[in-house]
Amino acid sequence: MTSVPATRPFLLLATRAEDEAADAEYAAFLRFGGLAPDQLHRVRLEQRALPAINLDHYAGVIVGGSPFTSSDAPETKSDVQHRVEQELSELLDEVVARDFPYLGACYGVGTLGVHQGAVVDSQYGEAVGAVTVTLTAAGRDDPVLSGVPDSFAAYVGHKEACSRLPEHAVLLATAPSCPVQMFRVKQNLYATQFHPELDQAGLVQRIELYRDNGYFPPGTAPEVIAAVRGTTTPHPPTILANFVRRYAGRPD
Repeated sequence: MTSVPATRPFLLLATRAEDEAADAEYAAFLRFGGLAPDQLHRVRLEQRALPAINLDHYAGVIVGGSPFTSSDAPETKSDVQHRVEQELSELLDEVVARDFPYLGACYGVGTLGVHQGAVVDSQYGEAVGAVTVTLTAAGRDDPVLSGVPDSFAAYVGHKEACSRLPEHAVLLATAPSCPVQMFRVKQNLYATQFHPELDQAGLVQRIELYRDNGYFPPGTAPEVIAAVRGTTTPHPPTILANFVRRYAGRPD
C-alpha cells in the first residue's frame, strides 16, 4: 500500500504479550494503514506503564486487539490488566473531551465502549472466523467507511461484545452474530468489533498462537484454520486506510 504522508505519527497502544503476535499486529497496521515505521509509534502496555502522552504530538490514537476481556469479574483480572484498563480510561478522558481521532480495533469495544457507558458482556461473543457485516445508513455516510460495500466479510473471534450502545453513540455496522460491529462517538472516535487489520495469514497465525486461550477447543484448531483458509476479507483494511488518510494531514 502506498505510504501516507503524515505531519505527525499515529500512536498504537498494544497489549499482546507474545512478541510474534505483537510484531505481526504492528506490521499489519503499518501495511494496511500505508504507514512507515516512523509514522506509527507503538507502546506495548503489557510491558510497561503508559508514559505521559501529549496528544498534540500525534495525528491519532489506535488501539489494537487484546487478550484482555473487559467484562470479566474484577477479581479474575491480573494486576497488569487492571493497570492497562485504568491507563486507557484516563487517556480516553482527554481523547473523548477533545474528540481526538481514535480507532479501537477489537479491544476498542472494551475500551471506548466501557468508557462511554455501553454494556459490554459475553452475550454476543463470536467464534473465530469470517462473518458478514452490514453497514447502517449512518455507516454508508461515514467517511471512514468510504469505498466499503454495504455488506462485506470481516474476521472476528471474541469472548465479549457490546450488547447495548449508549444513546449518544452512532451504530455504523452490524451483523447477525453480533449487532454492534462498529460505532462512532462524536465525530472522530471509532471502535470496531471485527479486525480491520487482519488478513487470512494474520488470523491463522493468531489461531495457532492463541489455541489454548479459550476461543475454541484446542483440538479443533486444524478445523478452525481450514475454515478460515476458505475465506477472504479484502474490505476491512480500507477502514484503517481511510482513518489514516483522513487524519494524517491534520494541521499542527
